[in-house]
Amino acid sequence: MAERTKYILDEADLPTQWYNVVPDLPEPPPPPLHPGTREPVGPEDLAPLFPQALIAQEVSTERYVDIPEEVRDVYRLWRPSPLYRAHRLEKALGTPARIYYKYEGVSPVGSHKPNTAVPQAFYNAAEGVTRLTTETGAGQWGSALAFACAQYGLECEVWQVRASYDQKPYRKLMMETFGATVHPSPSALTESGRKILADDPESTGSLGIAISEAVEQAAADPNARYALGSVLNHVLMHQTVIGEETLKQFELAGDTPDILVGCTGGGSNFGGLAFPFLREKLAGRMNPVIRAVEPAACPTLTRGTYAYDFGDTAGLTPLLKMHTLGHGFIPDPIHAGGLRYHGMSPLISHIYELGLIEAIAVGQRECFAAGVRFARAEGIVPAPEPTHALAACIQEALRCRETGEEKVILTALCGHAHLDLPAYGAYLSGEMVDNELSDDVLATSLAELP
Repeated sequence: MAERTKYILDEADLPTQWYNVVPDLPEPPPPPLHPGTREPVGPEDLAPLFPQALIAQEVSTERYVDIPEEVRDVYRLWRPSPLYRAHRLEKALGTPARIYYKYEGVSPVGSHKPNTAVPQAFYNAAEGVTRLTTETGAGQWGSALAFACAQYGLECEVWQVRASYDQKPYRKLMMETFGATVHPSPSALTESGRKILADDPESTGSLGIAISEAVEQAAADPNARYALGSVLNHVLMHQTVIGEETLKQFELAGDTPDILVGCTGGGSNFGGLAFPFLREKLAGRMNPVIRAVEPAACPTLTRGTYAYDFGDTAGLTPLLKMHTLGHGFIPDPIHAGGLRYHGMSPLISHIYELGLIEAIAVGQRECFAAGVRFARAEGIVPAPEPTHALAACIQEALRCRETGEEKVILTALCGHAHLDLPAYGAYLSGEMVDNELSDDVLATSLAELP
C-alpha cells in the first residue's frame, strides 16, 4: 500500500478557539508605549483604530479565545486545510528526512491571510464600522481583507506598496473584484504619502509607508477603522488555527516534528503554525527546533535591533518593542513583498529574545531555486514568501542526507504563486539578483530610532 500523502480533517475538526501563547511564556512581552508619554497605551489610545473586541484580544491574558460561529461559518469555505507529506520532494532530494507542509493556498485568496481578515471584518461590522483601511505588500493581505469585507458588507480601501502594485497587477484586480479600492503607496491622497513623494517622487514604497497612509485615513473618519495583516498579538492569535489543525493531523500521521520552519516578515504565518507547537514544547510534550527564516535583504530578527520603534514610517502608531531595522528603512523591492517590513511582531521578537526560537536569513535566488525545485516535485508553485521556509527545509533535508538522520521537518506553505509568476520569470530568466542589506544603510536607518 502506498504511503499516505494528504492528511485531511473533517469540518467537525475545525478549531473552536484561538490560542494565545502569552500566558504560557516565562515572561510577559513588553507593552506598547504612547510615543508622547512613553507610558503603556490604554484601550482609549487604540479606539480610533480598532474595535473594542480586537483591543481586548490584543491585551488578553486568557490562554484561549472562542471563535465566533459567524467566523467559523466563513472559515468552512476552506478550513481545515490539508497537511501534505512531501514524498516526491524527499525522493528528489535523496533524503531520509520526512517533510510535511501545511498548505494554506486552498483559501479563497490563495494564502493564510483570511484566517485573520475574516474575524477582523466580523468584529468591526459587529460594532457598526462601515469602512476598513489597510496596507498590503505583495497583495495577499489586501486580497484577504477585501474578501472578508465582502462577507460582512464593509467598504475596503487598500494602500499597496508601489513596487508590488507595479509588479503584481492581478492582485489589484482581485481586490477590486471583491469590491475594494486600491491605491499605490506612497500616494498623493494622504499627508504622509505626499511628504514621501516630495522627497522621492520615484519612491518604490514600503509597508511602513503604506501603514502610515491607511492609519491616517482611518483616524480621520469616525466610521472607519484600520486593519493590520500581521505583527500585532490578535493577528497572530487568529492564525493559530493553522497550528492547532496541524497538531491533529500529526496525530493522524503518527509522527512528531523534529524541526518546524516558517518564513517571517511581520510574523503571522510563522506564529500561526509555531505557537501551538511552542505550547506543546513548553509543556514537555515534544521538543522541536523552531526556526524563523527571513530575507537577507530585510533581516529584522538576524540583524535588526531589539528596541522600541514605530510600526509605520510617519510615526503615527504606538511604539512597539520589536526587532527593527528602523521605521524609516526602505527595503529593496525584492519579490517577496509580504516579507518587506522593517519590524517584526513584538511577540515573536520577545520569544526570540527568550531563546525559544532561532532565526536565519536567506538570499532570494536560493529561495526561488527552492521554490522551483518544490514545484517540479510537488506540483504547487509556492508564493515567494514561503520559498524562504522551503529553502531552509531543503538545507535541513540535505544535511540529513549527509548524516543519515531521519528527521521530521514541518513547514507552512502559506500560499501559492498564481498571481506572483512574474517573480519566477525574473528568476528563470537569470535577471534576479540577491540584495544584501549593507551595514551603512542599516546604521543610517537605526540612527533614526525614537
